[in-house]
Amino acid sequence: MDDTPKLNLTENARTVLNKRYLKKDESGRPVETPEIMFLRVARAIAEADRLYDPEAPIEEIANAFYNMMASLEFLPNSPTLMNAGRKMGQLSACFVLPVEDSMESIFDALKYTAIIHKTGGGTGFSFSRLRPKNDIVLSTHGVSSGPVSFMGVFDAATEAIKQGGTRRGANMGILRVDHPDIEEFVACKKGDTKLNNFNISVAVTDRFMEAVLQNEEFPLVNPRTREVVRYVQARSLFDQIVESAWRNGDPGLIFLDAINRSNATPQLGEIESTNPCGEQPLLPYESCNLGSINLSLMIRKKSNGAATVWEIDYEKLRTVVHKAVHFLDNVIDVNKYPIPPIRELTLKNRKIGLGIMGFADMLIKLAVPYNSDEAVKIGKGIMKFIQAESKAASAELARVRGNFPAYVGSIYDTSKTPYIRNATTTTIAPTGTLSIIAATSSGVEPLFAISYVRKVLDGQELIETHPEFEKIAREKGFFSESLMELISTLGSIGNVEGVPDDVKRLFPTAHDIPPEWHIRIQAAFQEHTDNAVSKTINFHRDASAEEVKQAYLQAYRSGCKGITIYRYGSRSEQVLNLRELRAEEAEVLGAAEVHPIIGPRARPVRTTGVTERIQTGCGNLYVTINSDEKGYCEVFAQMGKAGGCASSQTEMAGRLISLALRSGVDIKSVAKQLKGIRCPSPSWDNGKSVLSCSDAIGQIITKYTGAEVVTRETTMGACPDCGGVVEPEGGCLVCRSCGFSRCA
Repeated sequence: MDDTPKLNLTENARTVLNKRYLKKDESGRPVETPEIMFLRVARAIAEADRLYDPEAPIEEIANAFYNMMASLEFLPNSPTLMNAGRKMGQLSACFVLPVEDSMESIFDALKYTAIIHKTGGGTGFSFSRLRPKNDIVLSTHGVSSGPVSFMGVFDAATEAIKQGGTRRGANMGILRVDHPDIEEFVACKKGDTKLNNFNISVAVTDRFMEAVLQNEEFPLVNPRTREVVRYVQARSLFDQIVESAWRNGDPGLIFLDAINRSNATPQLGEIESTNPCGEQPLLPYESCNLGSINLSLMIRKKSNGAATVWEIDYEKLRTVVHKAVHFLDNVIDVNKYPIPPIRELTLKNRKIGLGIMGFADMLIKLAVPYNSDEAVKIGKGIMKFIQAESKAASAELARVRGNFPAYVGSIYDTSKTPYIRNATTTTIAPTGTLSIIAATSSGVEPLFAISYVRKVLDGQELIETHPEFEKIAREKGFFSESLMELISTLGSIGNVEGVPDDVKRLFPTAHDIPPEWHIRIQAAFQEHTDNAVSKTINFHRDASAEEVKQAYLQAYRSGCKGITIYRYGSRSEQVLNLRELRAEEAEVLGAAEVHPIIGPRARPVRTTGVTERIQTGCGNLYVTINSDEKGYCEVFAQMGKAGGCASSQTEMAGRLISLALRSGVDIKSVAKQLKGIRCPSPSWDNGKSVLSCSDAIGQIITKYTGAEVVTRETTMGACPDCGGVVEPEGGCLVCRSCGFSRCA
């Protein structure tokens, strides 16, 4: 492959590839370069062509696949990059498993889940077939514990299984809105202490949504007997769903009837669930292979008088779509499936999911604001084109390779579509780590931040600024290092003086954009997507539950197949890992204050408080928080074993915290300084990351004092791997510094 292009990867992309994708030896050192990785994948996927033509030009096909990936025009889902051409060989990201109403089925699903998570996949389940809590169990004359109880079993199993040593498995748990246990399900993640390996969604029906709009009663039905158990006020139940989502982001909604209206093979059954991020509805035992086209590279320059402007390069896009469909269809054949039923159904339907990334970056180059009618029009037009061309490419393959086996009885079984290779061809997935590799914006999401702090291995902090913003700032003469530092603290430029209004309009970040525009963009892409669209609908922290309700209704009315919302600051584990504002920066924000030198008040004779144990990388840490009549006054922290460096450090921390509290320092400021500090031995405690002993103390302070710490709304938390900022995306958290991702 002498004519293959030299890889133009950013330093950050190479860091992510080295840490999470490249083949490693027994000591964990990479034994391949990114170039060799793409070559490995290209050759492995090209081999499928031999199945249909023993004389196929495999080297030529592999070269085309390599060029497409190495140029970052297209990337397949992460398991394909990690596992193609290797012993494991499991290449799919998305799976749905059935959970029938029997102990045997439940624990079969649990076993299959463990196998899938071990190979790097995520799993979705509908628990709607399980009989409700306290329903009779005829075989034992006992009573059922209900779906939520069994979800806890799946959650615990997931916690015990690590994927590649870098992330834990992700699950989607779904319950139909007419299940008798729906209210318990809606509240099951309240407090963020349970089911931390699950995203959850309520499967709502058109009948339920109409009952909400008409303010009618709605029946709850026992799935075992098919009998109505009781009636609830639909609007009241909907309000419970909204309130829970407003409080901590769960549950989302999937619009079950909309999904099944698009079910390509209804003769094989109804779709009940999706993958963990919600963009891939699947039949039980089905899997899907995804890939994304980088739209920021699907444009070309054209002359416009004296100026040079950009336009969408549809010819290039067509070429990439056809090669990508060929690639993804090949993945189905070379894939090593985790269990036989998944192999059988996946080969029967041959579903692929071609999507996009880099939409926000493309709009910036086209000089089109994300929250505009023009952006909606562009998004709809591009996806319509990709949909049509992916179907054309699938038909071309079918003429040579044959239709997908379940073609007869499918929605394509008509004279208008005599040839189709894949039951579905389009899906828009979150592209958290893929977009880092491609150095572009994620999926159809807006920019999350214009500038942010990236931590490198030696602890140094580097300010990463969006290249187009920096270019425009230099061209227009308002660039300065201090401005970039300020923006890295704020994330947004919406309230920064010195940035022209037209530039602010072109570079809105996720929290600058009203929810209705997020949904309009999602709906624009959904209109021409077979499966669904992964999208986070962002809300300001002071948004009301009513605003969330209106967003849910808008998503339903506009034809979306689901909705995931996140209100900034709504989760208890939210932490920040940002630089402290310098005095001159604080002045810009109107936050500069001068404090006199003060001493601590005397320690009270009597205090009251609480002690909690938390697991750290150094062992069990016991944190005590005490208060008196004047407020919080001291914190003690003690390791399980006395003596040693860790114990002395935690004792020191407790003394200094106590000194600060009795000197009048706000406990929120104390928690802010502690949370997010990382040590070489991070740990997990009850499904949450514990980055260090300091971070553990900060978490306990936050839990028991309500001292939620949010310096910048655009930040979801601190990465447990590198300490960088993580972003919410489609039900997942993604770190753009090191590629860490965690769904649920």
